[in-house]
Amino acid sequence: MTPAKKKSRLDDLNFDNRFIRELPGDPDSTNTRRQVFNACYSRVLPTSVASPYNIAYSKEVAAFLDLPASLCESEEFVQIFSGNRLAAGMESYATCYGGHQFGNWAGQLGDGRAINLGDVINQRGERWTLQLKGAGLTPYSRSADGLAVLRSSVREFLCSEAMHHLGVPTTRALSLIGTGETVIRDMFYDGNPQEEPGAVVCRVAPSFTRFGHFQIFTSRGEVASLKQLLDYTLRTDFPHLGEPSPAVYLAWFEEVCRRTAEMIVHWQRVGFVHGVMNTDNMSVLGLTIDYGPYGWLENFDLNWTPNTTDAAERRYRYGNQPSIGYWNLGQLANAIFPLIEQVELLQQAITSYKKTYEQSWQRMMADKLGLQAFEHTTDSPLCTELLTVLQLVETDMTIFYRRLAEITLNAESTDEELMRPLLDAYYVPEQLTADYQARLCLWLRAYIKRVQADGQPDAQRRERMNAANPLYVLRNYLAQLAIDKAGQGDFSLVNELLDVLRHPYDEQPDKGKFAEKRPDWARQRAGCSMLSCSS
Repeated sequence: MTPAKKKSRLDDLNFDNRFIRELPGDPDSTNTRRQVFNACYSRVLPTSVASPYNIAYSKEVAAFLDLPASLCESEEFVQIFSGNRLAAGMESYATCYGGHQFGNWAGQLGDGRAINLGDVINQRGERWTLQLKGAGLTPYSRSADGLAVLRSSVREFLCSEAMHHLGVPTTRALSLIGTGETVIRDMFYDGNPQEEPGAVVCRVAPSFTRFGHFQIFTSRGEVASLKQLLDYTLRTDFPHLGEPSPAVYLAWFEEVCRRTAEMIVHWQRVGFVHGVMNTDNMSVLGLTIDYGPYGWLENFDLNWTPNTTDAAERRYRYGNQPSIGYWNLGQLANAIFPLIEQVELLQQAITSYKKTYEQSWQRMMADKLGLQAFEHTTDSPLCTELLTVLQLVETDMTIFYRRLAEITLNAESTDEELMRPLLDAYYVPEQLTADYQARLCLWLRAYIKRVQADGQPDAQRRERMNAANPLYVLRNYLAQLAIDKAGQGDFSLVNELLDVLRHPYDEQPDKGKFAEKRPDWARQRAGCSMLSCSS
């Protein structure tokens, strides 16, 4: 038997565009901004760009799409994933959804700068939706232009892949293509718009279905369309649950609750702050979606948000992400209520979120501390005190947990000896007062006692900790340095970061600079501390 021939051209991809084949579409084919009713999508073509060029691509995503490296480095690849032409089988469209933004119902939103190219079935039978972000106007663009700038595109491309390698459920990114055109953006919303280089990211996921896709139909009383979408979602993305029925709708909602809880626990584990957890930015697959004004927690602060739009209320701050996940699921429950009509059953289902979150958080903290299991009596107060101590002074979260694995398990050590492995985690040495050091060392000795009672070899503890606590994350200032270079036509740092972040838990020779804490110059610089929703 001869081996299967490898696909060598984009026109050979196997597209199966069930979404537009099986769901109601917009009868209006004009690409004009408007309200779209009783439709899941509108057909629309990407906007052609002047002189696109390849900045970077993910070899892992290309591999599961059956795309060889030679093709990803070709002009054909650039033309298709910049939006200049469609490959055979691609049928481009934008989807309709609504959502709550910062707690308020915003009505119709939709894919305002995202255009789906269709669903690819790879050689393993997996379904992957290809979506261009920044490819031009759609009926859902509202007052915007549907484009994306280089800085936000670099951030989305790198973070999508970094999160995957960290073990966080996420959408992926195949490519980052420069458009050769400029886009006007008011980055600080201060009345000073500027021209910036444009770019397009090809995002990849099994599905981009959001909570808001269901909300828009319920808000308009379009129950038939709501049922069509949920039935399609069940048959396509959740076939293991069985054929659609009220009982299966409930089972689906419970699974969405569990997946969402597990995703947010991972965010908390690595110090990721989404920044804009609107319901239209929540995936029913429990994937991190829409990398806008996100940020990485550097000095540990439960109240930190990377989003300038959220600076006053801090609704989407790091410490509030778990409760926002629960609130958003409540809105999804409201959206599917017309198909179930039993409040009590939905209320029972949503309790799976809290239960899953608590269990997953405890397991996560046990791993971060190198413990075999979470013992509530001892470990709950131990973790509570740790999270308090971490906030007393500016402490780099990533470095602290990574270095905690290196402490000597000897409670008789002096305070100086106990703290020595952790010193690189502190941003302001002057904050390490005698009172702080005494409190930290009291915690360290309690931790040592707990580890000793755990009874596992120290090498095993360290291995467990280093598998849960990354050495490399996409620090805000590193992303900004890559953006600065890319803006000058130098994409070397984008690709170097992509390579380093493929192995975030491993020591990498000569890459130590990427594991260093935020430099002082980045403390207040735009892009390194907080970001706006500007694209």
